[in-house]
Amino acid sequence: MKETNVLIGEEGILLRRTILHVDMNNFYASVECLYHPELRDRPVAVCGNPQLRHGIVLAKNILAKASGIQTGDPIWLARQKCPGLVCVGPNYGRYLRYSHLAREIYGEYTDRVESFGLDECWLDLTGCTHLWGSGEQVANILRRRIRQELGVTASVGVSYNKVFAKLGSDYRKPDATTVITPENFHQLVWPLPAKDLLYVGQATCHRLDRYGVRTIGDLAQLPLEVLERSMGKNGRMLWKFANGLDHTPVAHSGEAFPIKSVGNSTTAPRDLVQEEEVKITLYLLAESVSSRLRGYGMTGETVCVYLRQADLSSCVRQCKLPRPTCNGEDLFRRAFALYQANCHGEPLRSLGLKVSGLHQGAIGQTSFLPEVLQQERTNVLETAVEQVRRRFGHRSLQRCIMLADPALSRCNPREEHVIHPVSFLHG
Repeated sequence: MKETNVLIGEEGILLRRTILHVDMNNFYASVECLYHPELRDRPVAVCGNPQLRHGIVLAKNILAKASGIQTGDPIWLARQKCPGLVCVGPNYGRYLRYSHLAREIYGEYTDRVESFGLDECWLDLTGCTHLWGSGEQVANILRRRIRQELGVTASVGVSYNKVFAKLGSDYRKPDATTVITPENFHQLVWPLPAKDLLYVGQATCHRLDRYGVRTIGDLAQLPLEVLERSMGKNGRMLWKFANGLDHTPVAHSGEAFPIKSVGNSTTAPRDLVQEEEVKITLYLLAESVSSRLRGYGMTGETVCVYLRQADLSSCVRQCKLPRPTCNGEDLFRRAFALYQANCHGEPLRSLGLKVSGLHQGAIGQTSFLPEVLQQERTNVLETAVEQVRRRFGHRSLQRCIMLADPALSRCNPREEHVIHPVSFLHG
């Protein structure tokens, strides 16, 4: 039987879902222009700090985009494309505030509002259209309210599933509504490039290209067994997305999802050459991850490190811990061992540390083994340090190694780390 995106309502009536995806246009740059009205008629890019080697374009306005500037461009390249470009630094506090204000507006129309980044949300209006009007009518109301109340614009996709709703919000920009239905998606969606489909990245595009897949329609009409043989369950997922068979629900507002991993990464202000420099950076990351694990009341059993060298080549290595832990010292020792085993003097540009295989609370039997007792003592010590830092600030207590290089150790990865919402595939 053919799959359909419908729900069973009261008295057995079939209800086609009404899903909206709202995407605030050029969000970071638009918010900055609100605070700097003199920049509204100039090309603007929100960029990282070049001195910390974060000098890339994070967002750009329409005028900058018209010059060919893309997100991720280094600042020097962006200035070459647009000599009159105005670069401003990011202010995440502002972006979080406007993101929260937008979600308050969405919450007036439905209790199913799911974030997909600071500037994007899905809304499920199934069963609410008799209150507010059709999906298209609500989309136009939301666009008007966002423009009038927040001072920025938004594009809205309206469809019967989340994947097509997101495609709709990308279809026309800025400040536009696009409706994709079971009757018109062959005409609107299938001619689009395959890369426009959710979770089709560069590597997947190259793989699909070998089968002559250029558009979403090509992907939809490729035999399912070919995709499953080539890409496994991900191939089946993409085939269903392309054919409009996404049944993923929109989460309730404030709904918490299971945490599967906790991690952090950083780009160093200079290439890390000496082991002492790597130790400082890994300790910062380990303490950040440890603090968040402790806040969630979790322990983890697998440590993964991400190593990116100065030539931009990278590798990811992981290993299992003998006993689940949330101790920063344990995480650091295992991560540093992975670094020593896989790097042989090559300068590092970026480092990342992630813990997976999470468990709620401590697991395992009580033991009198020396290493287990030492882990428990370390946990008590780190908990006390965390309490002091929470009261007097992160730098009130530091490891001695941090004093060896203040330039590397000055960041606060626990408080400065921005945690983005869970991905579309949270389930």
